[in-house]
Amino acid sequence: MKVPKRLQPLLDDGLIESVESQLMSGKEAQVYVVRAGGELRCAKVFKEAKQRSFKQAVQYQEGRKDRNSRRSRAMAKKTRYGQKEQEQAWLNAEVDALYRLAEAGVRVPRPHGFVDGVLLMERIADAEGLVAPRLDDVVLEPDQARDYHARVMREVVRMLCAGLVHGDLSEFNVLLDAEGPVIIDLPQAVDAAGNNSASMLLRRDVDTMRGYFGRFAPELLASDYGREIWALYEAGELHPDSPLSGTFEESSQGVDVDDLLAVIDDAREEEAERLAALVERDADDA
Repeated sequence: MKVPKRLQPLLDDGLIESVESQLMSGKEAQVYVVRAGGELRCAKVFKEAKQRSFKQAVQYQEGRKDRNSRRSRAMAKKTRYGQKEQEQAWLNAEVDALYRLAEAGVRVPRPHGFVDGVLLMERIADAEGLVAPRLDDVVLEPDQARDYHARVMREVVRMLCAGLVHGDLSEFNVLLDAEGPVIIDLPQAVDAAGNNSASMLLRRDVDTMRGYFGRFAPELLASDYGREIWALYEAGELHPDSPLSGTFEESSQGVDVDDLLAVIDDAREEEAERLAALVERDADDA
């Protein structure tokens, strides 16, 4: 096929050997099957911001740190330079997430490099070596649905243990290779500890998967893995192999009001002492 303009520099530099076919075109990127390193891989060509329809929601960006203070200020002020840097940061977020999750043992496409807005990564194939189907493209038997659901929950747990929440998990971004589910598409992945929406997004991811697999195994619709997983995470008890029951019970333990009021009083006293010290320091300086 004709080599896409964005892939020509990679071909010229020897990073890829040939472009075999276009795999898909979405709102965020176009994906091509290429030959690189003597094997078939995928090249995800991210579209420029003006061509993309996905919104870089503040909800997803919260908690993403940038160590460059000049760049951070420009991004906050939305200058032309800042918008360019924000765009680059958005693209880097998926690449960083992919490397981070692959290192943690999460079943994601193995990354092979990111050059000029093009992500080279593993091509996910089925048992016959063909492009792996999405979950949305298959019909499952009840036992198969239960098995795949359990595997996806395990990947969600591994992701959270690595500090990330997918943020947009559905049957449209899970592929089925010869060994089972593989998680894809991570531009909206959020930092679990630094994003106030992380809990909600994780529960939404899990509930979406529950709804999909529940079509084939209706008993899954009564499960509550989302709140169970997050409760274990908050308690510091979540591990990659933590056993899950799919149930969750709200704590019935009452709040100790006297203890809570004591904590509030202590905080007020500390603040009063801090303000008094500031006033005294200012008086001395005068």
